[in-house]
Amino acid sequence: MLNRRRFLTLSSLSGLFPSLAFAHKNSVLHSAPTSGPLVISTWKQPKANAAAQAALDKGGSALDAVEAGVKIPEADPDDMSVGYGGRPDRDGHVTLDACIMDEKGNAGSVTFLEHIKHPISVARAVMEKTPHVMLSGEGALNFALANGFTKENLLTPKAEKEWREWLKTAKYKPIANIERHDTIGMLAIDSKGNISGACTTSGLAYKMRGRVGDSPIIGAGLFVDNEFGGACATGLGELVMRTCGSFLVVELMRQGRTPQQACEEAALRIVNKQDFKDIQVGFLAVNKQGEYGAFSIQKGFNYTITLNRAVQVIDAKSYLK
Repeated sequence: MLNRRRFLTLSSLSGLFPSLAFAHKNSVLHSAPTSGPLVISTWKQPKANAAAQAALDKGGSALDAVEAGVKIPEADPDDMSVGYGGRPDRDGHVTLDACIMDEKGNAGSVTFLEHIKHPISVARAVMEKTPHVMLSGEGALNFALANGFTKENLLTPKAEKEWREWLKTAKYKPIANIERHDTIGMLAIDSKGNISGACTTSGLAYKMRGRVGDSPIIGAGLFVDNEFGGACATGLGELVMRTCGSFLVVELMRQGRTPQQACEEAALRIVNKQDFKDIQVGFLAVNKQGEYGAFSIQKGFNYTITLNRAVQVIDAKSYLK
């Protein structure tokens, strides 16, 4: 409920920034039933959403749901932008990034992690078992092994074959929408109305060794504020990092925007500063009321929504038609 101070704050912001408050008159406002939980994820992810829903059905929290959900593509060798089977860096190493955030603002993250199939679970362990938010590289791997995770070869024959073919030219030019943008971001609302989120990736194919994108960075690839909502991002991570994209989306919702308006405004921040013809970034958001929205720069970004156990894949609106 809006108290008087909150109402006056929003009113003053609208007066100071009328172009932002009314720039999206035609934005679609999606509303979820208040009686049931919600799961929403980037790209076409019905199996991931089903796993998240199953966790909620068992009485799990939103945090349990997003971890269970994104573990599905992490373990799928045919999903070559996340986890096991992910395309390697230019030196042939599969390196993984992931983060997770709960309704209390707790967060955990791993970057440049090798040999572990489920980086999202390592990120949760970082959150719950250490005083830190992020562990990286050898330190993240040693922490994972010390906590019972198994060391595995994540480079599948299919991914290795593609990499060796790429080596013939070693031309590096990511193509919009081809790699499904290296990420699954997932947000969930549980039966208590709490929001949590997760984001996991194997990063850009054939990236420079050591490159880390937005996915494991709290405020870039993912951000949750249980009072107002959560957001996640997909696409070219460098651009999301430069705008603190997911934090920006949630902050805009805090200022009174709908999730759809917030996603549009965040994408426009990139469009207004960047040559966007050959790049893709997409944002996905949900607020405390269960309203959700999505927006991307290029056509081709879609998302999966589960409401009352009904699953739907929706094409997001985009800046370029």
